[in-house]
Amino acid sequence: MNESEIYEQIRKALADAPRNQYTVEMHLQMIKYADKLKNVTSKEFCEGVGLKPSFGTEFSKMRNLTQRLKSAGLNTDLL
Repeated sequence: MNESEIYEQIRKALADAPRNQYTVEMHLQMIKYADKLKNVTSKEFCEGVGLKPSFGTEFSKMRNLTQRLKSAGLNTDLL
């Protein structure tokens, strides 16, 4: 799956998320694809998904959190 396909999957997941679950879904998607987007800047991520630039901080946080979760046994392929 290439970068643009990942962005499309994330956009679809966010569009399908219930209104009160949008932020949760956004964080989950960031964690799910963190390894595949490890060379992407937070600015590029936000532009690719169509998010406000302020969400770049969240992307960076989730990418860092993903490493901790994987160390604890999380398999992001199952998300």
